[in-house]
Amino acid sequence: MAIGHHVCLCFWLAIAIISTTSAQPNNYIIHMDSTMMPKAFADHHSWYLATVNSALSKFRPNTTTTSSSSALSSKLIYSYSHVINGFSASLSLSELEALKTSPGYISSVKDLPVKPDTTHSSQFLGLSSKSGAWPVADYGKDVIIGLVDTGVWPESESYSDDGMSEIPPRWKGECESGTQFNSSLCNKKLIGARFFNKGLIAQNPNLTISVNSTRDTDGHGTHTSSTAAGNYVPGASYFGYAPGTASGMAPKAHVAMYKALWEEGALSSDIIAAIEQAIIDGVDVLSLSFGLDGVALYEDPVAIATFSALEKGVFVSTSAGNEGPFFGTLHNGIPWVLTVAAATIDRDFEGTAHFGNGGSVTGSTLFPGNSSSTQFPIVFLDACDSLKKLKQVGKKIVVCQDRNDSLGVQVDNVNNANVSGGLFITNNTDLELLLQSSFPTIFLNPKEGEAIKDYINSNSQPTASLEFRKTLLGAKPAPVTTSYTSRGPSPSFPFTLKPDILAPGSLILAAWPQNNAVAVVNKKDLFSNFNLLSGTSMACPHAAGLAGLLKAAYPKWSPAAIRSAMMTTTDTLDNTLSPIKDIGDGYQPASPLAMGAGHVNPNKALDPGLIYDADIEDYINLLCALNYTNKQIQTITKSASNNCSTPSLDLNYPSFIAFFNANDSKRDVQTTQEFRRTVTYIGKGQSTYVASVTPLKGFEVGVVPNTLKFKEEGEKLSFVLSINGPRRTKETVAFGYLTWAESGGKHVVRSPVVATNLSSDTVSRQS
Repeated sequence: MAIGHHVCLCFWLAIAIISTTSAQPNNYIIHMDSTMMPKAFADHHSWYLATVNSALSKFRPNTTTTSSSSALSSKLIYSYSHVINGFSASLSLSELEALKTSPGYISSVKDLPVKPDTTHSSQFLGLSSKSGAWPVADYGKDVIIGLVDTGVWPESESYSDDGMSEIPPRWKGECESGTQFNSSLCNKKLIGARFFNKGLIAQNPNLTISVNSTRDTDGHGTHTSSTAAGNYVPGASYFGYAPGTASGMAPKAHVAMYKALWEEGALSSDIIAAIEQAIIDGVDVLSLSFGLDGVALYEDPVAIATFSALEKGVFVSTSAGNEGPFFGTLHNGIPWVLTVAAATIDRDFEGTAHFGNGGSVTGSTLFPGNSSSTQFPIVFLDACDSLKKLKQVGKKIVVCQDRNDSLGVQVDNVNNANVSGGLFITNNTDLELLLQSSFPTIFLNPKEGEAIKDYINSNSQPTASLEFRKTLLGAKPAPVTTSYTSRGPSPSFPFTLKPDILAPGSLILAAWPQNNAVAVVNKKDLFSNFNLLSGTSMACPHAAGLAGLLKAAYPKWSPAAIRSAMMTTTDTLDNTLSPIKDIGDGYQPASPLAMGAGHVNPNKALDPGLIYDADIEDYINLLCALNYTNKQIQTITKSASNNCSTPSLDLNYPSFIAFFNANDSKRDVQTTQEFRRTVTYIGKGQSTYVASVTPLKGFEVGVVPNTLKFKEEGEKLSFVLSINGPRRTKETVAFGYLTWAESGGKHVVRSPVVATNLSSDTVSRQS
């Protein structure tokens, strides 16, 4: 499915099963041991060229030097030097097998095809010019946020450099010219624009790229980048909906776009090249609204490339995916990145049906067309399941009653019937996919539905007119976890609790290409400089922009420290002061497998009190505990000498997940799982923190010691959290929270704790 104009799904990588003969070429990513490079070579690129040349020489014994060189240039796609040690090349299976015998060869993986996965959200998050994260971080001044996406529409006002600081001297990037894109389009806001499609073209030699530049022909990249760091744009709206001043989360941060996702397709070899270039250029934060499903970490190009970003101190925000509400559908469960789930905000979009007798009902809509004062006849057709009957209605407004979850079918039927409008009575509150309709539509709750049915039944000639483009702020409850956001545990790595946090992801207003239609009404395309999109693709750049604020406030904090600050200061209550609910679970309290630690709160994250930090060696210890081979670990770390003397799955992470799914015949066999954590005190003077744990149904949870006394800033103290319960529990997901509260102080450091009978053996099966 291509990205639609109504709902933007997060990008994801999907493995294509392709029938291949030994003679047909495919793209492969080749991992090499850099320590094996002979001293005779000046650089790795020349070594890789020679390696390919040597491996393929037996397939062309009679070629000249010139033709050999030409053949090599078409075989070798990218040489990588930062995100991986190795290269990508277009090879037949026979050529790949020959290459495997080359000195320094570690492993190879097929190039994976990529399929395509705000005016109010800043206020909803509490960002204010008067106090908190914005003024403290100077709105993200001097921070560079990079995005790998579909490109950018540089003419958008969101990329105006009014009020922007000069480009940081450390920036090494470029603004690349190309089709319909001149380097002069960059400025102090949009400081970098590069594009990558060598892998895509190598895989499809006859492919013509329609707009071969960083210009965004899709809209997704423009939307995500302006969400993360767009400048202030007054008077923004979507046809009058969501009116106000639009801005990104870090409005003074610089933007660098790396286009590697194309309408013609995309491949992970291009994505790796884009991430590598972003690291070289000097970005501080990376926002990646795509992921890879069902692949072990050592085969996941996102996991491999972002490990290098981690080594360079680059914070990476990723999307959880849009395959909810089912467990185990999350991607980007990578322990060294932030994985972001999607939530609603407190904003509703409404329309009103005005009756001929002066009464009215109000419901939900995002119909982009004009309101009409004309009174049309109105008729109740119950289930609206007969298209033939609907087509006989003529220019009337039809009222339909949702029966047996038939709402989607009803909307399609009414859309195809050429009536004057449709009012749909439903108790379904998950309407995002239907709100942006191409014909006049309002969705009514059952109470409003009864009112309009009473009006129709009590009048011989009932009529109504329809009014649109109303926006209601302060809607309750909010935030709510969306039904579509993917749930953990992560199939690729279940041993860290994922997702990490919730962020705004539903119906987010952000910049859009001016020539890309956002809606169709009466078979006519409608255009707008801003668009409302939904998905974890929208939540990811929110978190990236907020991480940029923390990076500006604390330039020396590690990516793990920033992630910890964001996770341990989240909100777990909505604006009714009740636990955040989950649309996908019937509005029950959302579990951490759906919302992570909670909803991000940037002002609290500025002053977390304690942080759970981690360094490269901690992640290596984790990889060593996964039963990966030395070469598989080397694929990620790029080092052949990984110290695996202290392997441990117990990463110093600000969340906890324990699996109780043993095959014991007796459910009452007890076991205890322990987690050792170390927290760093970042306050001033002496301070004492006391632990408390909310009960987990069916389990006992303890903390030793339950009091931590810090003498000075930077001091590190450790504790052990234990979860005792049946080795084989009946609880699908039991969850609570560990809280460290500062005695006599304001800091509350909270971590989610999950005990589950869901499977944790995915990784062992993959490896």
